[in-house]
Amino acid sequence: MNFVIVTRFAPSPTGRLHIGHAASAIRAHDHARTRGGRFLLRIEDIDGTRSRPEFIAGIEEDLRWLGLTWDGPALRQSARLDAYTTALDRLRGMGLLYRCFCTRAEIAASLSAPHGGPDGPLYPGTCRRLSAAEAAARAAEPHCWRIDMAAAVARTGPLGWHDAQAGDITTDPLAHGDVVLARKDAPASYHLAVTLDDAWQGVTDVVRGADLFAATDVHRLLQALLGLPTPRYHHHPLLTDAAGKRLAKRDGAPTLAALRDRGTDGIALADALRAGRLPDGTAAASA
Repeated sequence: MNFVIVTRFAPSPTGRLHIGHAASAIRAHDHARTRGGRFLLRIEDIDGTRSRPEFIAGIEEDLRWLGLTWDGPALRQSARLDAYTTALDRLRGMGLLYRCFCTRAEIAASLSAPHGGPDGPLYPGTCRRLSAAEAAARAAEPHCWRIDMAAAVARTGPLGWHDAQAGDITTDPLAHGDVVLARKDAPASYHLAVTLDDAWQGVTDVVRGADLFAATDVHRLLQALLGLPTPRYHHHPLLTDAAGKRLAKRDGAPTLAALRDRGTDGIALADALRAGRLPDGTAAASA
């Protein structure tokens, strides 16, 4: 049987796509298409406070404008809530999750000498030290679910994964601390949802930005705990503005829709990005 490569592009519908999204989508699309594989579109829409239906339509419009096609209908994470609940139940059954009632302000106030992780200061484990009876008594209060990272690592032992550019990587999940797996305002965190969805969709090759390189250690841990396959990873440099700052929706990065409205040809833009020709005012990060 021939091995079929499967890649995906998985944006959040919290705004319109920008040139950085385009570059990443093209890489994932071409990685599959040039090898006779499948390219999937997944919409990460479980952030109920920011996700908008009009942005979902905009994502599909932008990708088609670039000349990209995907296989089958786009998967929406909002249709996968039962799967996230089942996985959380399994991890709770292993004794690896605990309720966290801390607010961001309380966490910040507790970090007199914060130890920084890949995503900033690490959670100090305040609620991990609550007794089971106290945590259960407070269950009606707003809370998220965190993984006891030390216990999880002790259960799996050493793990590794492979990146196409960096080679073989030994994981260091402890560097992330007790990350959130189910948020107060959403049924799953990015870490849990992306790991489960990649496995469920049969993704063999994850093509994504270098900003998620370190997060792969957490995803590899969850794969081991839940008995999921480990895809190959391909982390690529991010695009930045002229000042070297990563392009981001929240910073008002120029959207593909705006480029289209100015008369830019989407197919030509995609071909330019493939050739490494970037629009004026953008650059590729060095790492």
